[in-house]
Amino acid sequence: MQKLGTLYLIPVTMGADNITKVLPPEVVAIAQQLETFVVENEKTARHFLSAIKTNKPVRELVLNTLNEHTTDQELPALLKPLLAGIDVGLMSEAGCPGIADPGAKLAQLAHQKGIRVSPLVGPSSILMGLMASGLNGQRFTFLGYIPADKAARIQRLKEIERISGKNHETQIFIETPYRNQHLFEDILAQCQPNTKLCIACNISLEDEFILTKTIAEWNKMQKNSLPDLHKKPTVFLILS
Repeated sequence: MQKLGTLYLIPVTMGADNITKVLPPEVVAIAQQLETFVVENEKTARHFLSAIKTNKPVRELVLNTLNEHTTDQELPALLKPLLAGIDVGLMSEAGCPGIADPGAKLAQLAHQKGIRVSPLVGPSSILMGLMASGLNGQRFTFLGYIPADKAARIQRLKEIERISGKNHETQIFIETPYRNQHLFEDILAQCQPNTKLCIACNISLEDEFILTKTIAEWNKMQKNSLPDLHKKPTVFLILS
């Protein structure tokens, strides 16, 4: 019977080559010896693989793409190396694969085929934001992306705040970086004064910004003291 490969879920840095700061040596060692990868973004994947100095030259590695445009019908082809006994590394564009990431579909299919799925230790902006927020870490929900339409976004924010207060549950969500500032402004304008908001921006990078205040406290800050979140990866956490 053919021995199956292992699907390694390889975390990557979240915007800088601070490899030693965010990845254990054992994780880097596993990634270095792999020759086949499934990646969300080939350009950033090649940059990361060059930074960790893989055993084979990066140009000789096999990189297959799995992103938001990949159809379910294309997934089985990505498993072929694993079914042939070859270990494969799965990488997101930033942070941990499988979390708010299309790689989850491949991991699910691997389980169905009896392929071992091995998650490796690395940075998750969602969990790191929660860790640093001081909000409820016993009960929390990750909601993914907030609606882009302003009216729908405001309605969703009010629903999130209501559920958070009812369940005493931290609500975690994200937005496309170029819409961060609009979301931030809507939260400050629409949420109740005593609701707590944590802004966790550029986590693990040199200009990391993490701050938790009530909406009233945020609104009392001078405008030039408020964070500029435009085009910066940011996690929003609310506790009502």
